[in-house]
Amino acid sequence: MKFKPQPWQLIVLIAVICCLSVAGMVWFHSRTLTHEALLRRLPTTDATLVWIDFAALRRIGFLELLGGATAAEQPDYQSFVYATRFDYMNDLDGVLASFPGNGGFYSILEGRFDWKTLRSYVAREHGQCINSLCRFVGSTPEKHISFLPLRRDLMAMSSGPDAYGVNDLLTPRPGPSPAMPQGLAWIKFPGSLPKSLRDLPPGTGSLVRIIGNAPSATLSFVQDGDQLGANLEIECRSDQEATDLASEFAASTETARKAFSLEHTEPNPGDFSGIITSGVFRTQGSRLLGHWPISQQFIRNLFTSQ
Repeated sequence: MKFKPQPWQLIVLIAVICCLSVAGMVWFHSRTLTHEALLRRLPTTDATLVWIDFAALRRIGFLELLGGATAAEQPDYQSFVYATRFDYMNDLDGVLASFPGNGGFYSILEGRFDWKTLRSYVAREHGQCINSLCRFVGSTPEKHISFLPLRRDLMAMSSGPDAYGVNDLLTPRPGPSPAMPQGLAWIKFPGSLPKSLRDLPPGTGSLVRIIGNAPSATLSFVQDGDQLGANLEIECRSDQEATDLASEFAASTETARKAFSLEHTEPNPGDFSGIITSGVFRTQGSRLLGHWPISQQFIRNLFTSQ
């Protein structure tokens, strides 16, 4: 006897196929959300990009030095932690952020989130959650904050004039994936820094000027034994420009060393005098590469003085 499927059997079969397809898409989507893939979702044109590997900093004991203790003492921060059960010192593993020229802020956070509690927090802040997207007004009326889960452990967030700005992070942008710099933390400048930067540490003005005139520059921080190291990479317009910049950096460093020698004093590794006198520079084609060692004492002094 020839088998003839019943209508209800066809409906069940179609439902199973649909469920398997959706599950497969979700699985594939979660497997392909690498840091490089996430970076493609952020606005990168004329934007300053930032990455902080909180998990690695926590693992090697540097996170507390980076101001964790100071932040934890702030009443507003304590209130936020209590209300949302989220403490970046323990729950945050990584942050990719973009600061485009329009004044907005976009980020993708990796960590452990209590989504139900976060939605309750938004309601208490007179915000609104529609499906998975939540939004509320920040510290000023024109500052709208919106966020949603990309995955249980991934949050997309936007802050700026657009109340639904986080929607810009839902899909990758056209083009190849941008290269993800290496390091515990890095900041990539778009090739032009704001000319109105003020209150710069002594000895860093020329560095900011050079970065501001370069096509692009990346400052990254890596583990260097029991301390940190700062690496600078500047993409120059030609090999000769890279060579000239390396000579300028080396000359400035040597001038700083001689100034301390004339005063019969030693640079202090715990402040900027130890940084500006310890740089080493080289070129690799049209790229300028610089390196500065950074002591734990310098980091401690920098953040406890805030």
